[in-house]
Amino acid sequence: MELNDLLRIAGIGLVIGILHVFFEQTGKKDFSFFLFIFAYIYITAELLRFLRVFFIEISEFFQWLAMSF
Repeated sequence: MELNDLLRIAGIGLVIGILHVFFEQTGKKDFSFFLFIFAYIYITAELLRFLRVFFIEISEFFQWLAMSF
């Protein structure tokens, strides 16, 4: 996981947040709801990708630890 990944997620979150507020203020609650669903699916996919990288790093650490003994 790099800083670029976190900045990309933060940027997309800000844009989605601004669009959400805009749609709520203009009375288009259905667009706001679908935007929320899209954001939830996107963040879930990113979280799963980060968890995969995390568990790969943990398994590599344990392999290194097993080889050192």
